[in-house]
Amino acid sequence: MNDPLDGYTALAALSPAARERVLTNSQQIQVPAGAQVFDEHQRCGGFPFVLEGAIRVIKRSAQGRELPLYRVLPGETCIVSTSCLLGHADYNASGIAERDSTLLLLPPNEFEALMAEPAFRDFIFRLISERMADLMQLVEEVAFRRLDARLASHLLGRGRLLHVTHQQLADELGSVREMVSRLLKGFADQGLVRLGREQIEVVDPAGLRRLAAPEAM
Repeated sequence: MNDPLDGYTALAALSPAARERVLTNSQQIQVPAGAQVFDEHQRCGGFPFVLEGAIRVIKRSAQGRELPLYRVLPGETCIVSTSCLLGHADYNASGIAERDSTLLLLPPNEFEALMAEPAFRDFIFRLISERMADLMQLVEEVAFRRLDARLASHLLGRGRLLHVTHQQLADELGSVREMVSRLLKGFADQGLVRLGREQIEVVDPAGLRRLAAPEAM
């Protein structure tokens, strides 16, 4: 029988007793695509290991706009959940299943007990360091980089043909649909993309790369 934690190679150094404790005391949860895994101001239910699928973590404004913070894939875990457990605080962001997902949820008391294990503690501190670097890059993108450059870079990272709505792009960039639509129309007028119904075709990748380049900031 496969060990559910095999995808978490950083935990290979856990003692057999600690590993067995995780597996015995955790709850396996199936989350359908689009379902909310956790929400702001909720109490943290535990430490999640993602076994299958993907969880998108976002921050919502009072006006309903969304800013994507990061994704949690198999073998990774969530710094928002980690910080809530360490600080005994409620969630300060929301998590949504991008596709059908399977989670292994470690209860808060077991999380605290595992922090005494060097391998688990190192895993947590490395996670915090990596995610903080990602979030600092996101802050820099949002605060200092023009939206047209961010949009161009985002399109390039999605392939030649994107099946996506303007609203979805706006949500992913932390912007509003009207501004994204206006920029896309400008891209189309320049021959950079071709717009269709819930579809965007990248026509001139080199032109988008020039727009996305740092000197375009």
